[in-house]
Amino acid sequence: MDLEQYIRDVPDFPKPGIVFKDITPLLADAAAMQDAVTQLVQPYALAGAEAVTGIESRGFIFGALAAERLGVGFVPIRKPGKLPAETISESYALEYGTDAVEIHADAIRDGQKVLMVDDLLATGGTMEAACKLVRKLGGQIVGAAFVIELSFLPGRAKLDALNVPVHTLIDVG
Repeated sequence: MDLEQYIRDVPDFPKPGIVFKDITPLLADAAAMQDAVTQLVQPYALAGAEAVTGIESRGFIFGALAAERLGVGFVPIRKPGKLPAETISESYALEYGTDAVEIHADAIRDGQKVLMVDDLLATGGTMEAACKLVRKLGGQIVGAAFVIELSFLPGRAKLDALNVPVHTLIDVG
């Protein structure tokens, strides 16, 4: 299925000059959404993933569906202050300043194989920080899967530097 037809461009969102890649039309179509999840997990079907992470917020959608498809648990990675139990945190650089993501300190077991999922790979900062969190807890990352990659940005290079295999469904170059 050509999933690209289900991605809507929204100009000047969230600020002027940005063309936002809106996945809501893909989510609204059951067949397209199911196909996207199938394509996301296909390269990892035999990798032995024992958990799937998803990054707030759209990564929760695809991550949870990927976990269900693989028959494993789902682990949310959230913005600071959103998880109720003990967490660990990892900061990452933004164009102007920094941000951070957190995971529950007991979310990943030592040696557990983990598939990382998010909707979009752009600069790679958020996923790089998420991978570092999983590794701090002893997780072994089998790969990172994204619906869309903005390949004109350095996201893939950041993950390559961490030796994290990257799989994307739609390349926007």
